[in-house]
Amino acid sequence: MASSAPKIAEVERTEADDVVDQKAQELVELITKSKHFIAFTGAGVSTSAGIADFRGTDGVWTLRAQGRDHDIKSANTLQAIPTTTHMALVELQNRGILKYLVSQNCDGLHRKSGILPDRISELHGNSNRECCKDCNQEYIRDFRAVSTYEKSIHDHRTGRKCALCGGVLLDTIINFGEFLPEVPLKRARQHAKKADLCLALGSSLTIPPACTIPETVGDKRSGTLVICNLQSTPLDDKAGLQIYAKADNLMERVMQKLGLPIPAFVLHRKLIVEVAVKGAKGDRHELVVLGVDVDGTPATFLKSVRLAARRRGAESEPFAIPLLGALEAIGPLRVSLEFMGHYGEPALELDMDPVIGKTVHLLEYSPHTGEWEHKREPAP
Repeated sequence: MASSAPKIAEVERTEADDVVDQKAQELVELITKSKHFIAFTGAGVSTSAGIADFRGTDGVWTLRAQGRDHDIKSANTLQAIPTTTHMALVELQNRGILKYLVSQNCDGLHRKSGILPDRISELHGNSNRECCKDCNQEYIRDFRAVSTYEKSIHDHRTGRKCALCGGVLLDTIINFGEFLPEVPLKRARQHAKKADLCLALGSSLTIPPACTIPETVGDKRSGTLVICNLQSTPLDDKAGLQIYAKADNLMERVMQKLGLPIPAFVLHRKLIVEVAVKGAKGDRHELVVLGVDVDGTPATFLKSVRLAARRRGAESEPFAIPLLGALEAIGPLRVSLEFMGHYGEPALELDMDPVIGKTVHLLEYSPHTGEWEHKREPAP
């Protein structure tokens, strides 16, 4: 817990390059033989993105134990680029090698990097995800969807309402003294029981019940726990392989030895655009634009939607713009999309015919090139 963090953190260790290289080869052999490989990640996988860890030399809890809250500096998680480790795990997932990921991190980078919703348990929540208290509908936001906690650290109300049922929306952050979410924890435990290999990356492995996931694998005769961290952990005696290295350093070597690329980060956005019939007589129409995650969960990443030659657009959800006149007389629609812009995403214009029905648009933005790629798919 935060209160247990020492004022003087344990000195961080880094093994020699040749030692890390040898252990990376051992890990590759374990991965190659594994039938159910899972990973467990902590704050150490995000430090190279500029996000502070907790128990390191300059970790959040270490500084707090020293009474130095004002010295805590960390990158904006909304602007942080997923790290080498994040992207390596995505590639392993996409290749079917990594079966499941369990994470203690709340920064949202695993989901943003491309880890699929049904392949991850975010045990301590996600600062970009909120859910309805009444109907359990989830929402992914391109902003911090976190309570102000002004009344209590257990008051998770974000101040927004569910678009589906009007219920109160709550953030998904798990604070100390609170129970972990039942479904993600259950899925994490199920995969830990099936796993014959667990790679723990950048975690102190001190916070229960999350730390029981890698412990479960380490306790099994048929399982191997591999720990990559810069400090010792309470589970070191259960590890079949222990590596003192930065997560990125290890994963670069692992991927190279597996002969697999580490993909560059690309921001994925999915849009559903609909020309809908309105009015009792069906003689009016409107353009509706909805952002969704890969699994259909509503996703907020647009600031505004506009039509060319129209002064007024839609600047809040739901993004709906009335279409004036008969559809056959309107001609092609040019839709301008304005994004939140955390990665400097420029506005994007899409051309479409005013035909009743839905179209699905897959957008990819590279922060490295500053360009969008657009692909249209058939409606679901």
